[in-house]
Amino acid sequence: MVSQEQRRRQLAREKFLRQQQRRTEARRKSRMRNSVIASVLGVVLVGSLALYTTGTLKQDDDKTNANAEVTPSAAPTSKAPDPCDKPAEGKVASQTWKKEPAVAIDKSAKYTLTLDTTCGEIDVALKASAAPHTVNSFDFLAKKGYFDHSKCHRLTTNGIYVLQCGDPTGTGTGGPGYTIPDENLKDKSLKDNTYPAGTVAMANTGQKDSGGSQFFLVYQDSQLPPSYTPFGTVSDAGMKVLKKIADAGESTGAGDGAPNATVVIDKATVTKS
Repeated sequence: MVSQEQRRRQLAREKFLRQQQRRTEARRKSRMRNSVIASVLGVVLVGSLALYTTGTLKQDDDKTNANAEVTPSAAPTSKAPDPCDKPAEGKVASQTWKKEPAVAIDKSAKYTLTLDTTCGEIDVALKASAAPHTVNSFDFLAKKGYFDHSKCHRLTTNGIYVLQCGDPTGTGTGGPGYTIPDENLKDKSLKDNTYPAGTVAMANTGQKDSGGSQFFLVYQDSQLPPSYTPFGTVSDAGMKVLKKIADAGESTGAGDGAPNATVVIDKATVTKS
């Protein structure tokens, strides 16, 4: 027969064993829980590192592409909204001529070139006495509708600051089929190889007497050799239109490309006063 003391000791021993079992089970569960947490944290950490690494490489790729497209001297630009209206309906001219038209203008009279563009009206006071062949050619081409519905295909925003127009093909390679002589290259406005803002001058191929129909409008003082016939000056109102076009930027981000603005000459007119 078990004495009361023995029974008490047995119960105490069983209680101790149960406590030990519970503690062992608790430690086992704790180890399992910690293992699961560690595994989850490991997955999260690895995932985070993967995302970080992928993001960094993507940014490096983006920077590489950007550097490939933007010259060091050109500041990054963002495309501004198009400030201009839709072009008028009509087709560009395709006619060309074999030789320069005979000079028929009055060299002593005042002539104005009006470019009715999708971005606004640009009036140009022409220098008939100083550049008679150039002004005569513009009078001839305008009357033929040569400039109508043509795009101004080039805007420069780095180094030189001009809007170039006058090519019905919109490629920068078109012309009327004839060339005109260089004129007025010693104009008093050209100082220190600078074409001042407001100047309108002829583009050329780089060769002497190679001007055709393409011309450029200077919206900010530009360093250029005196090799481009200056034949007109833009009005104050016209300069505001040019500034609006320039502020919209050009398409490449490198400072020389098609204007972001839709610059189309709906109608070009030369008037005598």
